[in-house]
This record gives sequence, structure tokens and C-alpha cells, in this order.
Amino acid sequence: MDIFNISLPIAGIEFNFLLLILIGFCVGVLGGFFGVGGGWIVTPALNIFGFHMAYAIGTDLANIFGQSIGAVKKHQKMGTIDWKLGYISILASIVGLEAGSQVVLILEKAGDIGSIVRWCYLFLMFGLSSLMFYDYFKMYIESNKTSSKGIGKNSAAEKKEGKSKLAEKMLKINLPPMISLPASGIQSVSLWIVIFVFLSTGFLSGFLGVGGGFIRMPAMIYLIGIPTVIAVGTDLMSILFAGAYGCFTYAMKGRVEFIAAFIMLIGASIGAQIGATAIKYIKGYGIRLLFAVMIVLAGCSIALEQIYKVTDISVYQSFAGIVLMGTAVLMTFIIITRLVLESKKEKKIS
Repeated sequence: MDIFNISLPIAGIEFNFLLLILIGFCVGVLGGFFGVGGGWIVTPALNIFGFHMAYAIGTDLANIFGQSIGAVKKHQKMGTIDWKLGYISILASIVGLEAGSQVVLILEKAGDIGSIVRWCYLFLMFGLSSLMFYDYFKMYIESNKTSSKGIGKNSAAEKKEGKSKLAEKMLKINLPPMISLPASGIQSVSLWIVIFVFLSTGFLSGFLGVGGGFIRMPAMIYLIGIPTVIAVGTDLMSILFAGAYGCFTYAMKGRVEFIAAFIMLIGASIGAQIGATAIKYIKGYGIRLLFAVMIVLAGCSIALEQIYKVTDISVYQSFAGIVLMGTAVLMTFIIITRLVLESKKEKKIS
């Protein structure tokens, strides 16, 4: 497959052209559907396949910015963006992102930044997936109990969403100034809570090289009480602007491989439209379940990469790459298949 290798002068390596297209397409589909930038795939994937971690982060942020443009336009048409919440998230995320990128550069000079970033990924991914699995199966059990009593039959994926207990507690905190988020169905919430959520996720965006979406989307759901579909669209809006700033700040530091980012964007621009359209057919708890499965599998890939770094046994690195790309391809296949099947049903009904 060397015939498809291209030279990337800024990163100083050769990389497979087709692999970049595949990564971009999968990330586009998953980003448009889950409201995440896909950094949890792109940054580790580029690092596993040869990029130094700092270049992987910077290049990923450039790709995140580009792919989010089309997805945001699609969600705007669908009415799944809370613009007021999005504008607040942009301002807070940029401050956090700059702090995170500065920490990366300090650690890069000090030593093994890659290992630190991977451990942070593992903690966040397995922690978030555990929370979302618990949330889904708790709702599934409650739905079955309700059904057995003859009250009604709804799967957990189809059941109307309710706010988490933590979100309910957060919404009760009376710390002025208080704001309303009518597009998200939130009558009153402290502005300071909202700012804290986005400052934290912005920091992770700069530190981990992600749009912050894989933690910001769950944070909006579980800490602020935003409906899943609105959280997806609003998250993409925030990712668009945060990714633009992240791309700029890493480019100024000479850590963005623009050729690789552009190639990935070709696939991502197509995939993002597909993913954003698919959200019409899989909603609420169904999105949460697929998201949890996705990030736990991605976490397994990063764990294998960390084992390779410690043991220097190359087979672990190979497995890490297979699991990571396998996860992205599998989830992309599930989303596209569901989109095709449900759209056919919709046409028959109409």
C-alpha cells in the first residue's frame, strides 16, 4: 500500500492517503450524529499511525473546524441548536482551550506528553461510558417494569427523556445571575454553572486535542439538563468556533499538518451530512447508548497503545490501530444502516 503514501512536510512523515480519507469520513458521520468533533478518534489514530502527539492534536483541531461547518448548517435547518447556550459555550471554551494548549506545550518540553494525554483519555472515556451505560440500563429496567404493569410499553431508547438527578440539583442552585434557555426547555439556571462546564471542557479541548464534544455533550445532558438532540446540535456549534481557534493557536505554534487536515476534510464533509441526517431516526437514549459503546471501545484502543509504550511490544500497537479504526467503521456502518432502513420506512408510510 506504499503507492498511496504521501509526504507530509510539516509533520516530517509519510502517511497513507486512503487511511486519511477513511478517518475523515468516519469522523464526519460520527461527528454529525453525536455532536462531537471526533478528536477521540483522530488524535489517537494519527498518533498510533506515526504522528507526534503535538502534531496529531493540532492537525485534528484543523479537521474539527472544517468538518463542523457542514454539520452545523444541517442542524440549524433541523432546529436542534440552542444559539444562546452556544454563544456562552464559545466564549468560555476559548479561554479554557488556550489554557489547555499552553499546558501541552509545557509538558511537551518536559517529557512524555503522549503518555499523560493517553491516561487522561482513559480516565474520561471509561468514566463517561460507565455513567451513560448506567443511565441507559436504569431507564431500560424502569421501562420494563412499567410495561409489565400494563401502563405502557416503551423501550428505553424511545422513552421520553428526563433530567438527571445531578442536573436537577444544579438547576436548583440560585447563584445570580440566572439565565433562561428556552430553546432547551430550561427556565432558570445559574450562568456560573454554565460557564464552569464550558471552561472545563474547553481546557480538555486544548489539552487532549479534541473539540471537547465527547465530554461537553454528556456534560450538557447530565449537568445542565439539556435534551440529547439539542445538546448534539449546540455542541457542534461550539465545536465549530472552538475548533477554529484551536486550529489557529496550534498553527501559530507550527503544530498543524495542513495537507493531512485537508485530505481528511474531503471525507468528513460528506460524512457530516450523513450523520446529521441520521439523528432524525435515532433519538434520546438510543444516541446515549451508541455513544457509550463507541467511547468505551475507543478507550480500549488507547489502553492498548499505552501498553505498547510501556512494553515496546509492537503487536499491541497494531491491535490498538485495528480496534480504533474498527470502532469508527462499525459505528459508521450502524448509523448509515439505520438511516437507510428508517428512511425507506418513512417513504412507504408517506
